[in-house]
Amino acid sequence: MLTGVIHVAPDRARYARQLRLPGVGVAGQDRLAAARVAVVGAGGLGSPVLSYLAAGGVGALTVIDPDVVELSNLHRQLVHDESSVGLAKTDSAAAALLALNSAATVRTHSVAINADNAADLLAGHDVVVDASDSFDARYATNDAAVALGIPMMWAAIDRFAGQVGVFWAGRGPCYRCIFPAAPAPGTVATCAEAGVLGALPGVIGSVQALETLKLLLGIGQPLIGRIQCYDALAAEWSALPVRRDPTCPVCSDVPDTPWTPASDAEVPLASLTDLAGHDGVLLDVRTDAEYAEGHLPSSVHLPLDELLADGVPARLPAPQDGQSWIVYCQAGTRSAIGVRALADMGIPARSLDGGYAAWQAARG
Repeated sequence: MLTGVIHVAPDRARYARQLRLPGVGVAGQDRLAAARVAVVGAGGLGSPVLSYLAAGGVGALTVIDPDVVELSNLHRQLVHDESSVGLAKTDSAAAALLALNSAATVRTHSVAINADNAADLLAGHDVVVDASDSFDARYATNDAAVALGIPMMWAAIDRFAGQVGVFWAGRGPCYRCIFPAAPAPGTVATCAEAGVLGALPGVIGSVQALETLKLLLGIGQPLIGRIQCYDALAAEWSALPVRRDPTCPVCSDVPDTPWTPASDAEVPLASLTDLAGHDGVLLDVRTDAEYAEGHLPSSVHLPLDELLADGVPARLPAPQDGQSWIVYCQAGTRSAIGVRALADMGIPARSLDGGYAAWQAARG
């Protein structure tokens, strides 16, 4: 096992472009650092998945693959190189990931995942990524993910086509809801038999990595309840809606729990009348130029991108018991993002309804 520990503060330069995104910020980066993701397969799909998750700051990665690196892998499995030929894929991948981000923790299991060991291998993870090329591995991974209550980020490729989706029992279907049983042996060509264009698993695996990051951060709408299909020759994407099977033997007893992005959480609002007598922090998260043009009396200025990237500076007082901050921007959109970021930092806050524009209008 190769290990390290992620600390956001000293690595802020590494994640600077990511930290400035709404829904990420310091709190989101901390969530990634605390996350544990298992990746089944360190091949064509697993290569971009593992690389982007490690580069993005996911704190703990578990790599599961029984195979060794072969020369024929290298046109698509970019986590390996010529010096890796003959090595266990898990060992080769772990070395590459630590070279990319030495602060990561990488655990390896050079075994085939199956119905007997899947639950033990996947226990304690937040997400499992199915990047395998084996139906036995895929079904074992799905069944264990359902039992553990975690999402399975799935993908498959065939020649010039790829499919990708999230299976999460309760939020949507599990894999068996759509594909109840594995096809008969010999009816589906393997990658070695059918061939694959090397860049295709890079495209599909990158989507898997992106969707995994969305799940960990709680942002956006993940591919739950739909399969995204890619035709590389036509350069076309299409979406295939999928639903739970109420008779599914694996997940039919799991209650429905709709996905709610963290960014859709209700933001507490403050009205203009709440400004009177407010003795807590009144925080302006607009740009420097906007603040210079005019601002609310007694407000302190901290641009939203700095709040997301750097957190709350020591110059701002901590909230007292029963006290919340009031955050405002021009109209209320950025302040809502700021309130969510502050909540992730343990600071209660409310967004000024209508923002600075409403305050100006009320003054006439």
